[in-house]
Amino acid sequence: MKKVAVVYRSKSGYTEKYAKWIAKAAGADLLKGEKTTVDDLLKYDTIVYGGGLYAVGINGIRLITDNYDKLKDKIIIVFGLGASPVRPAIVEEVKNKNLTKEQQETIDFFLLRGGFDKRKLTPVDRFLMQIMKINLKMKKNPTPDERGMLNAFNHPVDFTSEKYIEPILAKIRP
Repeated sequence: MKKVAVVYRSKSGYTEKYAKWIAKAAGADLLKGEKTTVDDLLKYDTIVYGGGLYAVGINGIRLITDNYDKLKDKIIIVFGLGASPVRPAIVEEVKNKNLTKEQQETIDFFLLRGGFDKRKLTPVDRFLMQIMKINLKMKKNPTPDERGMLNAFNHPVDFTSEKYIEPILAKIRP
């Protein structure tokens, strides 16, 4: 049986929720990204890494990308998490922003839908989101996604669902 680690960084709890679901379903060890080193990961055959999206960057992904040469012989699965709907163009944008072409050849990437609750934000993130909110309000013709984001500032949303982890689980246990 292969040893599996699910590593995550979560600021608002949505990524942690997915990481726990994956770890439980896969019988994997659950590791907090901020407390995990590459040496911790070397003892695993399969590494699943998850982090929330911040300006299209995956929180903490450098644990994987900066140590890719040491980890590339393992099964690596990365998932990013955002409040926006998951669409092919967005998946490609996030994948290309976070993984090199070489890394994309061996790392399976998934984008999952999380949620948004401004009460769970750090003061810095709250400030940055407030700027985003102002910019969205100034738009003459906001898209449906932008209108949805504006609405989420007043009405928190949680789009997480255990069904979204099935493709990840399929990669863990082929």
